[in-house]
Amino acid sequence: MPQLDTSTWFITITLMLISLFCIYQLKMLKQTFISITPQKKDKNHLKTPLPWEKKWTKTYLLHSPPLQS
Repeated sequence: MPQLDTSTWFITITLMLISLFCIYQLKMLKQTFISITPQKKDKNHLKTPLPWEKKWTKTYLLHSPPLQS
C-alpha cells in the first residue's frame, strides 16, 4: 500500500487561506456600512405619545415595608 504524500499540504493550505482572505477583503470593499456618527434627526415627530406617559404613576417596591411618613 503506497504512502500518502503530505509534502505539498502545507503550501496548499497556506495558499488557500491567503486566497480566501483576499476574496473576503474584496467582498468587504463593496459593502456599505452605517456611519459611526449618524446625523441628528428630529425625534419629536417620530415619538408617539403613550397613555401612561400622560399621567403620573407611583411605583411600589414589592416585598418591602411601607415607608413611614
